[in-house]
Amino acid sequence: MTTTNDGRQAASWWRAVPGIRAVTTYRRAWLPKDLVAGVVLTTLLVPQGMAYAELAGLPPITGLYTTILCLLGYAVCGPSRILVLGPDSSLGPMIAASVLPLVAADGDPDRAVALASMLAVMVAAIMILASVAKLGFVADLISKPTMIGYMNGLALTILIGQLPKLLGFSVDADHLVEEAAGVVEKIADGAVVPAAAAVGCGGIALILVLQRLLPKIPAVLVMVVLAIAATAAFDLGGRGVHLVGQLPEGFPPFTLPDVRLSDLAPLSVGALGIALVSLADTISNASAFAARTGQEVRGNQEMAGVGAANLAAGLFQGFPVSASGSRTAVAERTGARSQLTGVVGAALIALMLLVAPGLFRDLPQPALAAVVVTASLSLADIPGTVRLWRQRRAECLLSLAAFAGVALLGVLEGIAIAVALSVLNVFRRAWWPYNTVLGRVKGLEGYHDVRSHPGAERLPGLVLHRWDAPLIFANAKTFRDEILRLARTEPRPTWIVVAAEPVTDVDTTASDVLEELDATLNAEGVHLVFAELKDPVRRKIERYELTRTIDPEHFFPTVEAAVAAFRQRTGARWQPAGGDATRPGE
Repeated sequence: MTTTNDGRQAASWWRAVPGIRAVTTYRRAWLPKDLVAGVVLTTLLVPQGMAYAELAGLPPITGLYTTILCLLGYAVCGPSRILVLGPDSSLGPMIAASVLPLVAADGDPDRAVALASMLAVMVAAIMILASVAKLGFVADLISKPTMIGYMNGLALTILIGQLPKLLGFSVDADHLVEEAAGVVEKIADGAVVPAAAAVGCGGIALILVLQRLLPKIPAVLVMVVLAIAATAAFDLGGRGVHLVGQLPEGFPPFTLPDVRLSDLAPLSVGALGIALVSLADTISNASAFAARTGQEVRGNQEMAGVGAANLAAGLFQGFPVSASGSRTAVAERTGARSQLTGVVGAALIALMLLVAPGLFRDLPQPALAAVVVTASLSLADIPGTVRLWRQRRAECLLSLAAFAGVALLGVLEGIAIAVALSVLNVFRRAWWPYNTVLGRVKGLEGYHDVRSHPGAERLPGLVLHRWDAPLIFANAKTFRDEILRLARTEPRPTWIVVAAEPVTDVDTTASDVLEELDATLNAEGVHLVFAELKDPVRRKIERYELTRTIDPEHFFPTVEAAVAAFRQRTGARWQPAGGDATRPGE
């Protein structure tokens, strides 16, 4: 009996693996569409994989290894039906910033690959642990305005970094400003290789035009094919244009990354940043495409899937990966129905490496730079920044600060700044929340903000105050100071009623402040009254024994009940704004 139960549990666990579940529920009618989508997707995966590997400071072949393994890893463990993972333009600079400072002065490519592979393994470990701990919410640590600024800074960093390769020369610089100055200096010195500039700039123009006018045509593939043809027709290699050259033949072997113990600490910093960006990318893309297909997003399982994809890549000479919105959109447009599309793409790339590794031998490096530059342009969101400026300038300034952090300090520092700014913005809102005085507006039910309705009527001796935040340690003194200011305005009120419906919490620090505040107000002949407190908050106040100080009769279920009680006790009548507050009147 135990054996049978164990067998059932094992079978149940096995069927819970997304890849196994996908196989058991696969429909035969999907097969032709998945096969066609996989073939089309491959035409995008190959050039982008090589281009993003070079963006990360790694040999182009590692981009293909990474693409194969991450697609297979996610197909087994990823919950999304059509999400496509792979090398990503937003991660490339972060990988380079993590790996290149640790590479020996001679730029040993084997060591760079080992470091990048270890980075992928560390990202996988972070993702899987976060999935087990159900920490999918950490993707929310970066607000949209700061993410816009971060991506704008990343786009500029990528663009400036690719200009030397695009124009046929190299620049030795550590930061964006130095690199930009180096590019200008090289151009002024006549270091531009005309043939390289023609291929690179022409490639950018061709991709942008085709994407705009003929979006169904694989623009990147067309550009790559024409660039290879131009190499043969015009002998671009003999004209100073660097070519990709022969790729290694065969499938990558299983390899445990061989790195020094001293490398782990700096790599872990990069791994945390990459994991955060990858998670945010994956969750946002999964949500967008799930909404179209009627699927539900399972954030913690997505983390496990991305972790498996990174682990597979890291153990086969690959580097960290993320979800790709553009490649997933291509898969969707070409009819993909399941992760078989990605498996087909992986199989075709592996077949190319086994049978025709020299297929991209004559591909010009400026053509790969053109692929990266067009990808960087898609990262930038200038209209979004302009919209922020029009809608909320404080958040636009946060976005610009994140942009400056990436542009001036670097991509890893930039992501740290983006997260810090997002968190500080939350604290800023909690520290100085919106609060206002309420009044009665003729023709409108309830009580309304006097800033929006300057003519609102008020009751002499009563102040209705709304506090739009929980009362916590960060803002308790701000609340106290505001209430004391209202208590000492002329004419002096006798009741200050807090419309507390937006107050979702009162912590122990705020409780102590409220106790002192009520004692101070009582000494001045003013009563602190609460209306519309939520039941959980009221129970906390009772547990803190605040009702020893604040009269239990000064808690009302509604603002209307508090106002009615005040009028019954004082006989006060509503006064128009600016009226005589000392003399009741109707």
